[in-house]
Amino acid sequence: MSLVRWSSLVSRFAFVGAAAVLAVGVASAQLAPAPDSSHSATVSATESSSNDYQPTDSQPMTGAESADPAAPAASGAAAAHGQYDNHGGGGGSHGLVSRLAFEAGGGFNAPIGNDTPYITWGGNFTIGGGLHFSKRFSLLAEYQFIDDKLPGAFVAAGGGTGGNAHIQSITASPVIELFPKRSTGVYVVGGGGWYHKSTNFTVEECCDFYGYPVNVTANSFSSDQLGGNIGLGMDHRLGGVYGDGTMKLFAEARYLYLHTPSITQTDGLGTTELIPVPFGVRW
Repeated sequence: MSLVRWSSLVSRFAFVGAAAVLAVGVASAQLAPAPDSSHSATVSATESSSNDYQPTDSQPMTGAESADPAAPAASGAAAAHGQYDNHGGGGGSHGLVSRLAFEAGGGFNAPIGNDTPYITWGGNFTIGGGLHFSKRFSLLAEYQFIDDKLPGAFVAAGGGTGGNAHIQSITASPVIELFPKRSTGVYVVGGGGWYHKSTNFTVEECCDFYGYPVNVTANSFSSDQLGGNIGLGMDHRLGGVYGDGTMKLFAEARYLYLHTPSITQTDGLGTTELIPVPFGVRW
């Protein structure tokens, strides 16, 4: 092969190589990622927004403007949660209110022991209030009124035509829940305090404004003394709208003992024993 032909081949290879290098460079330039216009716009908008609200001497930044935008939603959610949390263990007046206890009820009384010749069946009414120290233990101050009739033989022996025995009391009564986590539970209740008992004999006289006979108290005996009671009860917790109800329906029976003074030395009125059975609501 001649020298002229070799020179021609080398020239062609050099031209092809240069063209290939140029083509690769152009292709690389075309395939390179372009600047993200949306990112630039976001950055510009953010910078513009932040610049628009930069605090100046004439327009200081307030606490509301500097707060986290998510804070109102979070505080609103917390407020909504606290609105229905009536068990709250928080301090302040909310915690005290959640510990308050109330009750109201009424029922009947049954005489027992040696008192059956001197007192018979009747009714009672109870109201009270206090504090829940825990789910298991509460302490109530109770007022109770008991109204019982007197047996006919006892009334006749006293020279009357009718009679009644009234017992009023103010007592401190602890309540101990045996199963505080159950919706239906059993509790122990008891207490003691001041009792006032009055025994009244009535006679029928004529007449009232309309001409009807009326009963007038002919004789009455009363006394003040300390007394006590103890018993068992059953309660059922109501669910409440949000499943957090604190109201309970209850039924209980207590043994009540009073050491009342005797009207005479032989009439057997030295004690009073009853079984009050109230039904009611407690919360």
